[in-house]
Amino acid sequence: MREYLLTLLVAATVTYLTTPVVRVAAGRLGMITPVRDRDVHAAPTPRMGGVAMFVGLAAALLVASRLPLLGEVFTGSRDPMAVLTGAGLICLLGVADDRWGLDAVTKLAGQVLAAGVMAVQGLQLLWLPIGGAFVLGPTEGAVLTVVTVVVTINAVNIVDGLDGLAAGIVAIAATAFFGYSYLLSVVRDIDRATSPTLVSAILVGLCLGFLPHNFHPARVFMGDTGSMLIGLLLASLTISLTGQVQPEQIALPTLLPIFLPFAVILLPLFDLTLAVVRRLRAGRAPWTPDKEHLHHRLLLLGHSHRRAVVVLYVWSAAVAFSTTAVAFLSGVRLAMVVVGLVLMAVLVTVNLPRLRRRVAKVG
Repeated sequence: MREYLLTLLVAATVTYLTTPVVRVAAGRLGMITPVRDRDVHAAPTPRMGGVAMFVGLAAALLVASRLPLLGEVFTGSRDPMAVLTGAGLICLLGVADDRWGLDAVTKLAGQVLAAGVMAVQGLQLLWLPIGGAFVLGPTEGAVLTVVTVVVTINAVNIVDGLDGLAAGIVAIAATAFFGYSYLLSVVRDIDRATSPTLVSAILVGLCLGFLPHNFHPARVFMGDTGSMLIGLLLASLTISLTGQVQPEQIALPTLLPIFLPFAVILLPLFDLTLAVVRRLRAGRAPWTPDKEHLHHRLLLLGHSHRRAVVVLYVWSAAVAFSTTAVAFLSGVRLAMVVVGLVLMAVLVTVNLPRLRRRVAKVG
């Protein structure tokens, strides 16, 4: 555990210290996000913060490879290098997009390339918890890996609409996944030095290191460089875990949190689906931006910028930690009750501004 915490701190510290440098560089290169009709920020803001996160990732992996316990991850698996390679490609794609504004087809092709390179290096889905465990062939595994990575990247990109939102949600998801992966190793007597546990710890560090610069009012945006990077890392957690655990080792309820990263971004995925349907019905391309996403609707309900972000943090935490609890609690019904209570609290939080206005009118 101490080595994981050290790696997390390295990722957070390097990201935190590198972000101001990247911010200045982005300003000099003209990589500034202007204020547009669909935006909620009030002043032009430098982007490309994802470069600092990539530097933090590389530094943390380097330190981890030199540690006694976590060094075994690099000798026993190619997953860390596959993650670093894919992250490097997606970072280059993001920098190009933040600088020149790539079209949707080019971005999609780059995302497929990054995911494909990871799959070729062995980081791919091997089985799914369907009917116990459904083992995938090499072709099916590679295709599903690419689809998983591309969908997750774009879901995280969609949710990156408020200061600190994407970094916070992904930090929550990665924290829950770290707990799940580590506890799974302890409870099921699996090797505690694993790639998904390591990458999830690093991902938490990257997000925590970037958040002080990005929380409202943000001094720098992560840009597509950052949203695509953390989306790729989030997807890699589930993909990597299927290569570390044999499905027959654990029961089905314990397998369910394997999809934890996708459970956490369920709302962004739903938001993405609604956006595609909404734009197609209006006769527009699916990738055409608008100002009707979930976070925009929270602002219309009367939430301040920061409170809207916190509400979405609560949603993500409720899903993430409840899903993780299902794997380890003896009573599934108890977990369901906890989830229900948390969701009720979330609904009250979301509608609090509306309730306040109604009470004020009655008074």
